[in-house]
Amino acid sequence: MDMTTIDMVIVALYAVGLFGLAQWVSRDSGQAKTTEDYFLAGRTLPWWAIGASLIAANISAEQIIGQSGQGYVVGLAIAAYEWQAAIVLLIVAKYFLPIFLKREIYTMPQFLQTRYGTGVKSLMSFYWIVLYTAVNLTAVLWLGGLAIESLTGVSVMSAMMGLAAFAVLYSLYGGLKAVALTDIIQVVILILGGFAITWLALDAVGAGQGALSGLARLGEEVPGHFTMILDESHPNYSDLPGIWTLLGGLWVLHFSYWGFNQYIIQRALGAESLAEAQKGLAFAAFLKLLIPVIVVVPGIAALVLAQDGALAAEVLNDKSDRTYGELMKLAPAGLRGLVFAALIAAIVSSLASMMNSIATIFTMDIYRQYVGTDRDESHYVMVGRVVAFAAMLIALVLARPFLGGMESAFQTIQEYTGFIAPGVVTIFLLGFFYQKANEASAYAVLIGSV
Repeated sequence: MDMTTIDMVIVALYAVGLFGLAQWVSRDSGQAKTTEDYFLAGRTLPWWAIGASLIAANISAEQIIGQSGQGYVVGLAIAAYEWQAAIVLLIVAKYFLPIFLKREIYTMPQFLQTRYGTGVKSLMSFYWIVLYTAVNLTAVLWLGGLAIESLTGVSVMSAMMGLAAFAVLYSLYGGLKAVALTDIIQVVILILGGFAITWLALDAVGAGQGALSGLARLGEEVPGHFTMILDESHPNYSDLPGIWTLLGGLWVLHFSYWGFNQYIIQRALGAESLAEAQKGLAFAAFLKLLIPVIVVVPGIAALVLAQDGALAAEVLNDKSDRTYGELMKLAPAGLRGLVFAALIAAIVSSLASMMNSIATIFTMDIYRQYVGTDRDESHYVMVGRVVAFAAMLIALVLARPFLGGMESAFQTIQEYTGFIAPGVVTIFLLGFFYQKANEASAYAVLIGSV
């Protein structure tokens, strides 16, 4: 699909505006004198910035592209990830944040050190650095590259390089403050662009009679795609939530992601107070309720449009991750640029968040303890920037070999992150509520989960 001049102007204005805002914000934090300034925004973030930044970090290509693809294949059952997450966010805000903020930690491994010792902290620091770099960062790059290739014809590798460069340029200088405050703009663009695609897709299904007409037709023609709990006979039952998954395993994944995930919790650690952090997570929970409307529903609409011949069924059946890219072709000139900017916003905000968190863990938990002890604060900030840049380069190299041959990159992410999630959740909960838990028990839990 060709981008018109007005589309390109809109995308360019978005890019220039975001970069300019990041530099303006960084006038205070870019020359950071302390690690607290760079990695935790000086602990000055208000609730609205925390909530928006949480969503911007979370809603990336793996949600927009991956869940739209799953919406095409299985329907609304994938929305359980989003709606259950809203409940988990409220629990984390009420019960977990007070514990974390009281200790004034920078990272999740630092909490583990207070309960289990340096060995467990170092082990989990290494695990999260590898996971965020080799799995999460690569997946966001790959899925983003696929979407841009589908829309513009630019090669996946060229698209990934452009996304990586943009994320580095706007976020590397200012740290978490630059990321979090620019995420407010990112979320606004994300939601506007997402609702635009939803309306266009439903209107197309309804033959131009409006989104409500299209939604009614979806309910009539593909009622199975509105089933929230998959039957055991469903071909995708093992991949997506069935009743036992909803009651058990999915909670574990959510607590691992929303409660003990560095690039999520780091925003709350940078809050100006506990109350602001809790309100920020509550705001994020509200926004999570909207995600299936702008992500999953368009994927269901794409199924009917493919059956009608309005979208390329052979492309979508072969590679469901291309669903959102095909849907974007429905947008007219001008609006297409906004939707395209929304997709870029989703990708680069997540990339920036992961880069910052990788840098925080490596610098504060590995480098500061084992390599460069007793150095001045500006030195650690410099190390953080170097590590963030290096992580992005590694992800670029790994993206195609790791994900190029897989049918659904979103499902791949869930499998990798779920591998040790039970152990992670268990050692944190024991650390919270069981005072007799010690280093040996933590190792036993982690080994047992593998």
